[in-house]
Amino acid sequence: MSTTEQAETSSNQLTNSDASEPKPSNAVALAKKLVHHRMLVGIKDGRFFVGMFYCMDKQGNIILQDAVEYRNTRRSSPSPMEHRGVGLILIPSSCRTSCHVDCSIQEQLSLLSINDQQ
Repeated sequence: MSTTEQAETSSNQLTNSDASEPKPSNAVALAKKLVHHRMLVGIKDGRFFVGMFYCMDKQGNIILQDAVEYRNTRRSSPSPMEHRGVGLILIPSSCRTSCHVDCSIQEQLSLLSINDQQ
């Protein structure tokens, strides 16, 4: 085999390997659909955060944008919940107890169909 034939063969192998890039998993597709949706996340100490879903890493930690923290107050006050703005917040997966997304019925059905395909 000549040098030009070897070069062509190796370049064909490179283009074929580029075409076989791994496709994103269903979990990644689900997370992409949730970006910029309002999300409520509960944590173990009883607090919960409401904000826009920004991203999730491989470990399952969630980042919320424009988040507000809500917590119970034990003292007598007109409002049983106290809240404060926290902005951008990372919620570790080890602390998370619940996670709810605010979306339309059509979006909920499309999210369920992704769940069924897994």
